[in-house]
Amino acid sequence: MSLETISENRSCGGVQGVYRHASDATGTDMTFGLYLPPAAQRGPVPVLWYLSGLTCNHENAMTKAGAQEHAARAGLALIFPDTSPRGEGVADDDAFDLGQGAGFYVNATEAPWAPHFRMWDYITSDLPKLVLDNFPLQAEAQGITGHSMGGHGALTMAMRLPDQFRSVSAFAPIANPTESDWGQKQFGAYLGQGREAWRAHDASLLMAEQGYPGEVLIDQGSEDQFLDLLKPETLAAAMARRRQPSVMRMQRGYDHSYFFVNSFIGDHVDWHAERLKAKG
Repeated sequence: MSLETISENRSCGGVQGVYRHASDATGTDMTFGLYLPPAAQRGPVPVLWYLSGLTCNHENAMTKAGAQEHAARAGLALIFPDTSPRGEGVADDDAFDLGQGAGFYVNATEAPWAPHFRMWDYITSDLPKLVLDNFPLQAEAQGITGHSMGGHGALTMAMRLPDQFRSVSAFAPIANPTESDWGQKQFGAYLGQGREAWRAHDASLLMAEQGYPGEVLIDQGSEDQFLDLLKPETLAAAMARRRQPSVMRMQRGYDHSYFFVNSFIGDHVDWHAERLKAKG
């Protein structure tokens, strides 16, 4: 796959790049951000994937989360993928929570989404192959995190692919999408009305059925305006029943915004760095 450099900027002693490539998974051009810390000048480094939420693209967390400073200190690379395929000929919807900007990190099987909305394959296979071939990253030391829709993606990918994602955390994840309007609508559109296919993309159900072999870190704002859609209590109950090693923090006074993510991103970067360096 060819790789086009859109921009590269010095940041915290490292380099924040933005790149474009033709994706085999989505059949479209895709854009992503990648931060390489100063340590990458000396050799391959562990990598943390950050999956963004509804309406976002690669730029939101890259410019608002303030993660580069923490990643530079920890010697960790950061990857900021887009949240969906985009462009002419890609299906879309007038609603903000379906279509472009709302891929939900699944492989769509239903028309008109199936030809391009294959974000599960894009994040777990297509983009990893590209970045591991072109940048100094440790394939055996990958962690994953995300916010809201991206937290949903991070948790489900880590639980289903624990050998690939050796550490996991989430900010305000959509924790029980099969029982939420943020999930039922999108899964019905992308995966069809057969609810059995939805189960593989519900963090609470996956936690109850199989859990995660490592530890899980989750931060949730107590004043999040979308708490009824996110359903963190369902995931917390599943972790408690399973006795999953985890840290789940209800952060008093914080909402769903990037001010919340920015406030705790340093803790998450350190969480992943500790675990990935032990395994890398």
